[in-house]
Amino acid sequence: MIISASRRTDIPRFYFEWFLNRLADGFVLVRNPMNYHQVSRVPLSPEVVDCIVFWTKNAEPMLEKLDCLGSYPYYVQFTLNPYGNEMECALPPKERLITTFRHLAEKVGPPRAVWRYSPVLLNEAYTAEAHLEFFTKTAEALQGYTEQCKLSFIDLYPKIRKCMAAHGVSAVAAGEQIALAREFAEIGRRNGIEVSACGTLDLAAAGVPPAKCIDDALISRITGYRYRLKKDPGQRSDCYCVKSVDVGAYDTCGNGCRYCYANVSDETVKKNMESYDPHAPMLCGTLLQGDKVAQRAAKSDRAGQMSVFDMDAGQEETWR
Repeated sequence: MIISASRRTDIPRFYFEWFLNRLADGFVLVRNPMNYHQVSRVPLSPEVVDCIVFWTKNAEPMLEKLDCLGSYPYYVQFTLNPYGNEMECALPPKERLITTFRHLAEKVGPPRAVWRYSPVLLNEAYTAEAHLEFFTKTAEALQGYTEQCKLSFIDLYPKIRKCMAAHGVSAVAAGEQIALAREFAEIGRRNGIEVSACGTLDLAAAGVPPAKCIDDALISRITGYRYRLKKDPGQRSDCYCVKSVDVGAYDTCGNGCRYCYANVSDETVKKNMESYDPHAPMLCGTLLQGDKVAQRAAKSDRAGQMSVFDMDAGQEETWR
């Protein structure tokens, strides 16, 4: 079983202590965002967890606690974008983030420090030229500290369209994507960084292969076991990620990114973050009357077969 920590929120920055406590206790409770009263009890023992994939925009809070991950295999996807605080409202300066990325790579090794450049959006402030300037500067700063950059272009989900329109952001045309991706790929090659594209149209014409952010090839390399896993059917059709279990919660990320699909409003995030308890089994939440808790059946197969996920096989109880 692969754990995603998390597409829904920045666990390394805001909730790493909670996550380490969940590993120590051997399980986590995760509320189904599509069925509010359905809760999964996900086992987290080293015997069933094949790899942990972290997603973050600031890994600094986790740097001194990486040893607490013990024998769990993992890698860290660290997003570094060109945007200012009008678009990414609560992040440290870029220079500090680049320094943090380098410190992370020094601790875990360049293969396990993956640069994400996502999402690429265009407006009057963030032109193609501005992106290329920042991408070049960052790639040069990260040369020798990472081997991969996974990029994606803005996807205008309904919940962010109004905000993005207010910032002068519209969909990036296919031709613009190909032209920019070709430039990104060449900059990456000059700096020893392979650029791939996540959740976007086919960029083969730009020499950019499709990306798997949850990547069985990288997991195989990290663990020494051969994994050939199937595409995650729970993700959109143009996402190539393999199956994983996300242990985060929506509306809990304090990074304040205006383009984020995972938050409804700043007020909701603030309220949820105030309920954070690092010792609780659920992130920024608790079991409620009527919740049904199902044990998630999962196993590791380090011989290279696909991990098994079977919600229906678990026992179920009703919380009163």
